[in-house]
Amino acid sequence: MAERTMRAVVTERPGGPEVLRLREVPRPSARPGWTLVRITAFGLNRSELFTRRGWSPGVELPRILGIEGVGVVAESVDPRLPEGTAVAAAMGGLGRLFDGTYAEYALIPSAQLMPVRTGLPWPLVAAVPEAYLTAYGSLEALETRPGQRLLVRAATSGVGMAALDLARDLGLEVAGTTRDPAKAAAVRAAGAEHVVLDQGGALPDRVKEVWSDGADRILDLVGGPALLDSLRSLAPRGRVCCTGCLSDEWVVPSFEPLEHIPSGAALTTFSSSLVNTGEWAAQALQEILDRIADGSVRPALDQVFPLAELPDAHRYMEENRAIGKVVGSNVQDA
Repeated sequence: MAERTMRAVVTERPGGPEVLRLREVPRPSARPGWTLVRITAFGLNRSELFTRRGWSPGVELPRILGIEGVGVVAESVDPRLPEGTAVAAAMGGLGRLFDGTYAEYALIPSAQLMPVRTGLPWPLVAAVPEAYLTAYGSLEALETRPGQRLLVRAATSGVGMAALDLARDLGLEVAGTTRDPAKAAAVRAAGAEHVVLDQGGALPDRVKEVWSDGADRILDLVGGPALLDSLRSLAPRGRVCCTGCLSDEWVVPSFEPLEHIPSGAALTTFSSSLVNTGEWAAQALQEILDRIADGSVRPALDQVFPLAELPDAHRYMEENRAIGKVVGSNVQDA
């Protein structure tokens, strides 16, 4: 019997976008504990840029990247996941420890699959799992309440736009930061009442031009040394959630908690491990999709690239041209 194959974009060695090569590769089969999913669409993420460059410890190349995706169960030995079930998956080693979603099919641990019920277009569904679940969990970690003043740093990133969208629906007064004045309109359109330019280390002063005593809650997606500016931008007894690292810097040199965390303030984070474990993620994802369907949540889907054009998609993200989520698709009419 002829070997079954599929198209996939394989990262063969560390390097620039040119190392992403469209290949015909063997198509895997379902086995106990693993389900084969026909991938209809998948979100693209900056962590995949790091992996492609060779910056992700423990990831061996060649590898099919892609840490999230949506689609339909193609083969299953799990009675909880019959063939034809619409599913989503994110994180949990996908595209890092085992092959990911830059492909027509992906073999994914059954425990990580989240069945979904939705009539939304596949590329729109693909814009949701990683970004919206991360934003949703981060807002929970911030213990937000209606009427609070929330600052979202790196607001034009995929998670940032999702956070603006969800926060608006939750009744918060929201400000979003951007380094590019040309993106201010997009930040407002996504749900921010205020736009703060994050340039030149003057963030605390600019935040206090909006709110004289600072922000009640800050979602910091920049990370690294920029975290110190977030702490300096807090209102008394405020709270910062450091979730992202878009600065590409993972540590805060010479961080002194007693010096840098204001008295009474709180510093927390949201772990991406929650995006693929337990009932929390599946329930949160379905709630978000339902809110998108009724129009209360409106994802910012920036651009959809077909599988063969993923090198262009990576260049697009590296040039910081995206405002919202970039998605890859295997759907011909996407």
